[in-house]
Amino acid sequence: MAQHEDHMRHVAEGHAEEADMGVEHHHPSPWLYVKIGVLLTVITIVEVWAYYIPAWVNSWVFVPSLLIMSVVKFVIVVMYYMHLKFDHRLFRALFTGPLIIAVTTIIALLFLFGKIAVRG
Repeated sequence: MAQHEDHMRHVAEGHAEEADMGVEHHHPSPWLYVKIGVLLTVITIVEVWAYYIPAWVNSWVFVPSLLIMSVVKFVIVVMYYMHLKFDHRLFRALFTGPLIIAVTTIIALLFLFGKIAVRG
């Protein structure tokens, strides 16, 4: 009876092919979401704090460090709160493929229009 309920739950969640294979999804506990929320809060505090340090704002490290922290927060939100980490690999590829193309295009345009320069 429990197998039938698991199968029906997988089918209802749109995972019919995995239901037929008997694959069980692991979803994080509420405590993990609290830890993720705290981590995102700490990263945001560091981002805001960095803005108030003149030496950091005036250095070349400022913008890349903010971009890296933003990317980390983005990845955490997408992987856990959007449950992409627990979805099929196809969905990850459909999300990350175009994202990589978009980021590469934006960086190329920044180089093209002189907003980023390679100093040699």
